[in-house]
Amino acid sequence: MDDLLYKSTRSDDYTVTASQAILKGLADDGGLFVPVFLPKLDVSLEELCKMSYKEVAYAVMKQFLTDFTKEELTTCIDKAYDSKFDTPDIAPLVEADGAYYLELFHGKTIAFKDMALSILPHLMTTSAKKNQVTNDIVILTATSGDTGKAAMAGFADVPNTKIIVFYPKGGVSPIQEKQMLTQKGNNTYVVGIKGNFDEAQTAVKQLFNDEALEKELDDAGFQFSSANSINIGRLVPQIVYYVYAYTRLLRDQKIAEDEKINVVVPTGNFGNILAAYYAKNMGLPIGKLICASNDNKVLYDFFSTGVYDKNRDFILTTSPSMDILVSSNLERLLYKISGASSKVDKDLMGQLNTIGHYEITDDMRKELKDFYGNYAEEIETAETIKNLYESTGYVIDTHTAVAATVYNKYKQETGDETTTVIASTASPFKFTRSVMDAIDPNYDDLSDFQLVDELSKIANVKVPGAIEEIRTAPILHDTVVEVAGMKDAVKKILGL
Repeated sequence: MDDLLYKSTRSDDYTVTASQAILKGLADDGGLFVPVFLPKLDVSLEELCKMSYKEVAYAVMKQFLTDFTKEELTTCIDKAYDSKFDTPDIAPLVEADGAYYLELFHGKTIAFKDMALSILPHLMTTSAKKNQVTNDIVILTATSGDTGKAAMAGFADVPNTKIIVFYPKGGVSPIQEKQMLTQKGNNTYVVGIKGNFDEAQTAVKQLFNDEALEKELDDAGFQFSSANSINIGRLVPQIVYYVYAYTRLLRDQKIAEDEKINVVVPTGNFGNILAAYYAKNMGLPIGKLICASNDNKVLYDFFSTGVYDKNRDFILTTSPSMDILVSSNLERLLYKISGASSKVDKDLMGQLNTIGHYEITDDMRKELKDFYGNYAEEIETAETIKNLYESTGYVIDTHTAVAATVYNKYKQETGDETTTVIASTASPFKFTRSVMDAIDPNYDDLSDFQLVDELSKIANVKVPGAIEEIRTAPILHDTVVEVAGMKDAVKKILGL
């Protein structure tokens, strides 16, 4: 099989291998790397049913990462999906209230980002070897709460790498913040910014595109790469768990072969639902892709009107990982629905950058028929957590509750009873106060860690190790800067 090459969404000038795309993170023109075509699964669903998570991962990822040898890829997979996960299933399905919750939070930092960020450091160091890279790789990333911790946990003390994470001070949950600020590792750095996630993400992209800084880094033996969902090495591992979920339903005779399922994904940056879309394009029988937003409903408005408009108030919600107004991965979908036109994509991204909004054509809108978008208000999110707990005893986090709320709206609107998988993106222990407030407002006077113990009791679930280990851990990172000071912070950390 010929290597599957990658190109930028914004130009047709050049192609790179998968390993080169993983190393770079972002294309030189600011575009995102996309495969020149979407490959198909070359293993039958029947065969996939008999496979473990690791084996399914190999079957999916080998189609995208074709310049990795079998040995290289299986080694990366073996190192990623090991005892870091608290269940051999890696991503178990739990049936509750007529839907299947795909629990993507059994990794080291109890959020779905672990699914990809457990393997990215291994893909990246393998890619560096393959491409004779001698510079140290500096992972530069902005986080809305989960990516930062999961990336640091993955890259901590990995030789020849450093990781710098920017997060919005006051814009993440107390547990999320403590997870980041207590992160060990001689190569890990956390910086709070006085701003929101979109401002952090925009500034990080500018640092990537700063040619003078790139030269300064190179002279000092460094080069940037990204652990954000814009990196193709993040996106490809996410496709795996949708294939895995389908084959578990098939194996357990919950669906018939080739029967379609619907997938509901709570999303801010659009990467997680794009992975489901890619899985569908690979041949997985998915019907509707249900895109769930919180009060920052920029994606709901886009699917409803064809207009993407970031010119609006930024709302802080109880589902902070989705408090995003610039959904970076949507660019990959725009590229696909424009007939792979880098010109259209570049034009739309230019409009987003200069005037803050764009509108797609009617022909492009027709290509979105697989998608349904809706959103959940804060009060609805809380009600969903409470109702699900009271009717089933199952406790979900705020982000998963956004998805469950939107799924209920979809069913009421359409009457569609198709078997449905809801991506459960974080453990309720990560957002304990919001979850416990939803279930019973009388918990107000308890501390965050007292709430953890109470949640463990009512949900009949053991407190995850990720929470236990930060209970008494010392704060190791305390830097906070203005958005304008991010570049100086990076240079100071790297001794430039």
